Amino acid sequence: MGETQKQWSSINKRILQYLIILFLWKAVSGQISYSIPEEMQKGSFVGNIAKDLGMDGKHLSEHGLRIVTRTGTIQYFALNFNSGILQTSERIDREAICGQAEKCTLNFQVIMERKLKIYGIEVEITDVNDNDPEFHPGEQELEISEISALGSRFDLPEAEDPDLGMNSVQSYQLTGSSHFSLHVQMDENGIRHAELVLDKPLDREEKSVHDLILTASDGGDPVRSGTAQIYVIVLDTNDNAPVFSQPVYEATVTENIPKGSTIVTVNAADLDEGINGEIKYLFHKMTNRFSQTFILNSTTGEITLGEKLDYEDSSLYEFEVQAKDGGGLSDKSKVVIFVMDLNDHAPELEVTYLTNDILENSPIGTVVAILNVQDSDSGSNGEITCSIDPGLPFRLKKSMDNFYSLVTDDVLDREQVASYSITLTATDHGIPSLSTSTVIALSLLDTNDNPPLFAESAYTSYLLENNLRGASIFSFRANDPDWEENSRITYSITGHVQSLLSSYLSINSESGVVYALSSFDYEEMREINFWVKAQDGGSPPLSSNVSVTLFILDQNDNTPQILYPSTPSDGSTGVELAPHSSEPGYLVTKVVAVDADSGQNGWLSYQLLKATEPGLFSIGLHTGEIRTARFFLDKDALKQSLVVLVKDNGQPPLSASVTVTVVLANNIPESLSDLSSIPAPADPQSDLTFYLVVAVAFVSCLFFAFLLVLVAIRVYRWRTSELCDSGSMNFSGVPVSQFVGIDGVRAFLHSYCQEVSLTTDSRKNRFSGQQTCDTNNPIITFEDLNLNNGDQIIKVQYSVLEETEKGSYVGNLPKDLGLDARELSKRKLGISSEKPYFTLNEQNGNLYVNSRIDREEICGESLSCVLKLEAVVHNPLNVIHIQVFIKDINDNAPHFQEDNIRLKVSESNLPGTRFSLGNAEDEDIGMNSLQNYQLSSTPYFKLDVKESEDGDKYVDLILLKQLDREKEHTLHLVLTALDGGEPMKTGTTNILVAVIDVNDNMPIFGQAVYKVSLKENAPRGTSVLQVKASDLDEGSNAEIIYSFYKIPESARQKFILDPNDGTITVKEIIDYEEKQSYVMIIQASDGGGLVTHCKVEIEVLDENDNPPEVVLSSVSTPIPEDCMPGTVVVLLKVLDKDSGNNGEVTCQLRDIVPFQIVSSSDNYFKVLTDSYLDREKIPEYNITITATDKGIPPLSTYKTISLQISDINDNPPAFEKSSYTAYVPENNPSGSSIFSVKASDPDEDRNARIIYSILKSSIEDLPLSSYLSINSETGTIYAQRSFDYEQLREFQIQCHAEIMYSGSE
Repeated sequence: MGETQKQWSSINKRILQYLIILFLWKAVSGQISYSIPEEMQKGSFVGNIAKDLGMDGKHLSEHGLRIVTRTGTIQYFALNFNSGILQTSERIDREAICGQAEKCTLNFQVIMERKLKIYGIEVEITDVNDNDPEFHPGEQELEISEISALGSRFDLPEAEDPDLGMNSVQSYQLTGSSHFSLHVQMDENGIRHAELVLDKPLDREEKSVHDLILTASDGGDPVRSGTAQIYVIVLDTNDNAPVFSQPVYEATVTENIPKGSTIVTVNAADLDEGINGEIKYLFHKMTNRFSQTFILNSTTGEITLGEKLDYEDSSLYEFEVQAKDGGGLSDKSKVVIFVMDLNDHAPELEVTYLTNDILENSPIGTVVAILNVQDSDSGSNGEITCSIDPGLPFRLKKSMDNFYSLVTDDVLDREQVASYSITLTATDHGIPSLSTSTVIALSLLDTNDNPPLFAESAYTSYLLENNLRGASIFSFRANDPDWEENSRITYSITGHVQSLLSSYLSINSESGVVYALSSFDYEEMREINFWVKAQDGGSPPLSSNVSVTLFILDQNDNTPQILYPSTPSDGSTGVELAPHSSEPGYLVTKVVAVDADSGQNGWLSYQLLKATEPGLFSIGLHTGEIRTARFFLDKDALKQSLVVLVKDNGQPPLSASVTVTVVLANNIPESLSDLSSIPAPADPQSDLTFYLVVAVAFVSCLFFAFLLVLVAIRVYRWRTSELCDSGSMNFSGVPVSQFVGIDGVRAFLHSYCQEVSLTTDSRKNRFSGQQTCDTNNPIITFEDLNLNNGDQIIKVQYSVLEETEKGSYVGNLPKDLGLDARELSKRKLGISSEKPYFTLNEQNGNLYVNSRIDREEICGESLSCVLKLEAVVHNPLNVIHIQVFIKDINDNAPHFQEDNIRLKVSESNLPGTRFSLGNAEDEDIGMNSLQNYQLSSTPYFKLDVKESEDGDKYVDLILLKQLDREKEHTLHLVLTALDGGEPMKTGTTNILVAVIDVNDNMPIFGQAVYKVSLKENAPRGTSVLQVKASDLDEGSNAEIIYSFYKIPESARQKFILDPNDGTITVKEIIDYEEKQSYVMIIQASDGGGLVTHCKVEIEVLDENDNPPEVVLSSVSTPIPEDCMPGTVVVLLKVLDKDSGNNGEVTCQLRDIVPFQIVSSSDNYFKVLTDSYLDREKIPEYNITITATDKGIPPLSTYKTISLQISDINDNPPAFEKSSYTAYVPENNPSGSSIFSVKASDPDEDRNARIIYSILKSSIEDLPLSSYLSINSETGTIYAQRSFDYEQLREFQIQCHAEIMYSGSE
C-alpha cells in the first residue's frame, strides 16, 4: 500500500512539470529595439539583452539564451551568453544593407531555451557621413553647336551620394569658363539637378573645347565633395568657305614626264571641321580632252599626269580648280601649266614596199624594201639618219627626200644563212637622240647548189653468217644542206658487180637501210665490197658515192670431221695392234680430225668416251694420241673397243665420235681371225639438202625478176628526163615563157606583183592582193629602177565635211596631177595613210571617202583639222603629199560631264551664297559650240553665267532664299546648255540640291514617363521595354544615342541599355526579394549635342520562386514516455522570402504519429504530443514536417526530426512462473545450488536491472537465511546447510524481485 502511494506521488510531480512547460510555450514575448550608428568597430556594445529582459545575470548561462541563426545570412551581432550583452560581430554599412531607404533596421530573434521563449530584437542603423558625392562617369563630354542660342540649357550629370539627409548632395559649383553659368533646381523628391546655361556665344574656330569642373558638396560635418570633368565640345557649323593658298598656281614641266608624276598641288584651307571642313577638289572648267590628260586627287589636291604630254600638241594648259567643303561652300583658283619642248618624238619608220622572199642567187643590187621615215619634231630633232646592222649583205640607198631603198650588197648563200632579221634604225639628231627600229624578216629561197654528202668517206660493217633473209644489216645517212626537194635524198647500190650484188644485198631508197637478200656462209664468202650512191631531188640532181666493206663473221655451224681412222666403206671398223709387251705410254694410234670453222670454233679437243677396259688406255686432249696407260695383263681381253669423242670450242660446242678397235697381239696373223667380227655402222643419206637447194633457187628467181622491173622503171624515168631537157615535154596550163634559163637548167619560177597598203594599227606593210605579172616583165632588180628621174615634191589639197557618207567623192588625182588616165595601170598609182579614211580607184584615179570621219575625234578642239596621206606613182617613182581639210558641222549637242550634279547646301547658308556648277562641253567649234545656259524655275536659286578669257562659258548657282531642311530636304533643278548651231542643240543635267541639316531640333521622347512591370527571374537578355525618341534633324544630328543619365548602382548592375535603339534588357537575374522596383532616368542625345530625358519605372512582380525555409529553434529530445498530451517537444520558425500568398506558409506532419503541429505566433510553429507515449511499443519517432506556401504552383520544404522516447520505470519485474517446486536430496552439500528463479522487466537500462531476494521467514524457529540464500543478480538459490529428510521434508519460501533504483516490484 505504501509503495502504491509513492508511485502516484511521482506521477503527479511529472504532470505538474509538463503543465508549467506548456504554459511557457504559449507565445513569443514583445520586441526589444536598439539604435546604433553605422561603421562601428567590431565588438562594439549594442545593448544588454539580459538586463532588458529582467533576467538574473548570475545564473544567465542556465537559461540557454542565444540568437536564432539563419543559414546563408550574415550575423552582424553576437550575444555573450554569460553576460547577456549584445555586440557587433561584422562591419555594418547602412548603404550596403538598406541602400537609399530612409530607415534601416536589422531584425533577428533571441531564444531562451530553458523557457522555450523567443524575443524579437530590432536594431536601427543610423547614417553617418562616410561617403563622398560621386559622378558616374567622372568625365563627360557635352557637344554644343556653335550656333546655339544664348540661354540654352544643357543637362549636367547628377552626383550620387549614398548617404541620407544632410549627408547627401546639397549644392553644385561650376568653374573653368566664362561662357557658361550653372542653374540648380530641386525636384519634388528633393533631388537637386544641375543645368549648364550658355551665357556667351560660342565660336569653334576660336576655341573648340571648354574644360569645366563641376563640384558637388554634401551637408555633412565635415563636408565631403566630388568633382566631374565636363568637356564642352563646340560643334562646327559651316560658316567658313574654303580659301586657296594662292589665286594662281603655275608649274613648268617637261614633256614626256612619266604618267602619274605630280604636276602641282593645290591647297585650300577651311576653318570649319568635320564634314564642313572636309574639302574636295574638282576641275571647275576642264574640257574632255584635258580631263584625261590631268588627274586631280579630290582629297589631297594633287594634280598628276594622266596622259602623255606633247609639246607639239599643246605648249600651255590653263584650267580652274574648285575647292568645295561638305556644306557646299567653295572657292576657285587658276592652274597654268607650261610645257617645255624635248626631243620626245622618235622618228616614224614606214615600210612602203617589201618582199619577204628572195632567191639566194639574186644579183647584187636587188631591191628588198622601200622605206619612208618622218619625225614630228622640228629642227635638228627632226633630222633623220637611217642605218642597218653592220655585217649584213645589204645596204640602204637614199632615193629621194625621206625615202630609202634596201638593196643587196653581196652574194647570198641560203646554206650559210637561211634568213635575215634586218633591223632598220632611224635616228634623229636631237640631244639625246631618239631612234626607231623595225625588223624585216627576209627568207632566202633555195637553189640546188649542194650535193648530198656522207658523214664518212668509207664505211665498214660486220655480219654474222647464217643471217636471216631480209634482215637489216646497217643504214647510211647523207646530208644535203639544200631545202625541200633539193634536199630529198634517194639511195642506191652501184658498182661493176651490181648484177651480182643484187642477189645478196638491197637498199631502201628513202631511209638508206641495207638489207641481206640471202643467208651468208663464212666458209664461202668472207667479205663484200660495193658502192652506195646518194642523189638529191633537185633539178638537175646532184649525187655522191661512198665505198662500203661488209665482213662476214664466222659462227660454229660445222661439226668436226674425223680423218683418221676413217670409216671403212664395208662397214667394218679400223683395227690397231698393240704388243702384249707394250710399256705404259706406248703409242697405239692417233685420231686425226679437222673443223671447217675458224678461231675458237675450230679448236678441237679429244676425249676417251668409252673403253672395254677402263684405265688401260689414255688419249691426248689436243693431240688425239692413244697410248697405253699400264702394262697388259693376262686377264685383259685381246680385243679392246675405244670410243673417242672429238669436240670443238664453239658456243654451243659441236662434236663427232669414232670407234677404235685395238687388238692385243704380237703380230698380224694372230689378229686376223677377229677382224671379221667388227660391224660397220649405217649412215643413210638425208633429203634435206635437196629441198634447201630448191627453195634457194626459187627465191633467187623472184629476186632477179624484181630487179628487172626496177631497172625498167628507172630507164623509163631517165628517158622522160631527157625529153624534158630537150623541150619536147608539155606542161599543161603553164606558159613556156616562165621557164627562165639559169646555167643551162630550166627552173619553174613564179614572179608576183604586189600592191602595198598600210593598216590602221601599225606601220608594217600588208599585201592587199597578189596577181601574176605580165609575162614579158622579168624579175625586178634594183638596177631596173631609175629613182632619180622625175623626183619632185607635189602637194594636193582637198576639203570635205565631217560625217560625209562612205563612198563620197573627194577628188580625181590623175586630173589634179596632170597624169594620163590611160597610164594609170603602168604608173601603179596608190595611196597610203595611217588610217584608211580614203580609198583610191585604181582604174580612174578618183579619191573616195572610205570610213566615217569625225572631226572632233580626229582633231579635238583645234580650229583647223587636216588629214594627211601620200600617193605613190611608179615608173618613175614620185610621192605626192595630199591634205584633206575637214570642216565642222553641228553634229554634237552640248553635254555636261555628269548627268547629275549633286550639291550640298546647308540650311544655315545665307542668301547670296554662290555654288559653282562648272561648265558644259561642246566638241563643235565657232557658233556650233556652247553659247548660253538656262535654269528651271525655282524661288530659291538663280544663275550667273560668266565667260573666261578663252571664250568658255561657266555658270554659278546663287542662293536667293534661305533653305529649311525640315520643310524641304531636297530640290530638283534642271540646267540646260544651248549651242548656236542650226538647228540648235541642247544638253541638260539634273541639279540635285541636298539641304544639309543643322542641329536645330532636340530629340523628343514619345513619353515623359515609361512604366513597365517585370517578373522576377526573367532570363538574362529579356527585353524590358524600349524608349524611343525622335529628332526632326537628319544625319549625325538625328543619330540618337541613349544612355543612363541617373541610375542607382543596384539598377545599373541589373539592366543594360542599348545605346542605338533604346532597348532596356535584363543584365542580371532580378529578385523581387532583393528589390521591388527600379527607377532610372534615360538620356537621349543627338549628334549635335542636344539632349532630352525621360523617366523609367520598373515594377518587379513577385514569383513563387523561394521554397519555405524551416529553422529549428529548439528540439526537446528525448521525450519522457509518461509526458502528457499537448506537451511541446519542438519549436521551429518557418521563413519564405516571397510575399503575399507566395509567402504564406502552412505546416503539417506527413505521417500518422502521436504528434500534432500548431501555429504559435508569426512564422513560429510548435510540435505537441497528441496522445500518450509508450516507449516499450515505439522507442523513437522520425517525424517529417512539410512546410508549403500558398503560391501557384505551391512550393514545399521537408524537414525530418528524430525524436527519442526516454524510458520511465512504469513496468514491475515479473517472474516467469507464479510458483516454483524444487526437490533436494537429503544430505546435500552445504552451499550447493538448489535451483534458479528468473524475472523480466520491459523497461530499459536501470529500470530493467533486477535484484533478487528472499523474503524474511523462519523454519522451525530458525531464520530462513540459515537454510537458504539467493544470488541477488542471477536469482540462483543455494543451500546453506545439509538437509535431513527425517527432520524436514518440505518448506515454502517467497522470492522477491526488485528494480535496483526505483524500489518498485
